[in-house]
Amino acid sequence: MSWDRWTRWPSREALTWAGMSIARLWFVRVLRVLILGSLLWQAFHKERGWHLAAGVGLVVATAFFGWAFFRISFAHRLWPSLGLMALLLASALAAELGDWRLLALVLWCGSAISALERLPLVAGAPCVLVGMTGFVAYNDDSWLTTALTVVGLVLAGYTLRLDAEARGSAHRLLTQERAARVAEAEAAALAERARIAREIHDVLAHSLSAQLVHLEAARLLIERDATKQQILDRVVAARSMAREGLAETRQALSALRGEMTPVEDFLRELVTTDRASVTVTGERRPLPAEASQAVRRVAQEALTNVRKHAPGAKVQMSLEYGEGEVRLEVSDSGGPAGELAASGAGYGLLGMRERAELLGGSLQAGPGEEGFVVTLRVPG
Repeated sequence: MSWDRWTRWPSREALTWAGMSIARLWFVRVLRVLILGSLLWQAFHKERGWHLAAGVGLVVATAFFGWAFFRISFAHRLWPSLGLMALLLASALAAELGDWRLLALVLWCGSAISALERLPLVAGAPCVLVGMTGFVAYNDDSWLTTALTVVGLVLAGYTLRLDAEARGSAHRLLTQERAARVAEAEAAALAERARIAREIHDVLAHSLSAQLVHLEAARLLIERDATKQQILDRVVAARSMAREGLAETRQALSALRGEMTPVEDFLRELVTTDRASVTVTGERRPLPAEASQAVRRVAQEALTNVRKHAPGAKVQMSLEYGEGEVRLEVSDSGGPAGELAASGAGYGLLGMRERAELLGGSLQAGPGEEGFVVTLRVPG
């Protein structure tokens, strides 16, 4: 046994009733009431006059000392606890000298057990020695009975100490587990909020950037005195992008509720207004919500970039269901840069790359054989 075990206080959880069953709590309470009632009954029925008052006063005083000892020992205050233990042992001696044998027996044994249960062992052992010495000195039983009683009391006190420590450890583990569950729930809520914010951001970023492309084109046409029909076409296209943005917002909200159309259907609808085609290979299967949203957003962002940087280029989308992952490739045939190639902040694909990496996937974007190629890989 290490020195730290001798000097360490029992934990605060072990010194309280935390984690104790209801039945055990009531047993302890009833036992205390019975002991106190027995002591008072003995004092009232055995003594008369001043001796009665002295007996009752000693019972009340020891009850107060015991209550104070339990409170002070819970606060881990050594010297006040030892002082109260000394008062309890002195009260036991006074009870022996005053011929209150039952009170003396309770105090000798109770003080020893309490000291062993609630004090550091290095401080409780001397108290146990004093209490058991007083018990042996004034006990009238045979030496064998007395020895067995002393050993039993010491073992009982130490067993109570070990039981209290085990109960305290279980209570601490339960508290930590509850705190971990609360933290896990908070983390899940924050992750869900981040996912919702990311979805709304991606929808707005795509929709507004697409509208910006057409509105900027309309502005340039007005500055160049283009025909009314050319300007009208751009305004109509911007209005169409606004409608698509509203539709995408509804789709994002549906996705957050788990109500999504298949990815391949979404891609085919996405390219209806562009010179684009979609091919799907592999065994089709439902994708996780995050992976499905990543494929949709990358496809939208890639088409927006084609409209800006290579208007009129042919676009080929390829969706491949592989083993444990899904792969999306968007390539264009290239062409002269559009007038709006310099518009935008250039953070679209960067955001998509971050989204893919959060899912454990990857996104690559760069020149291909003819034009530009965007390749997304995500688990799914």
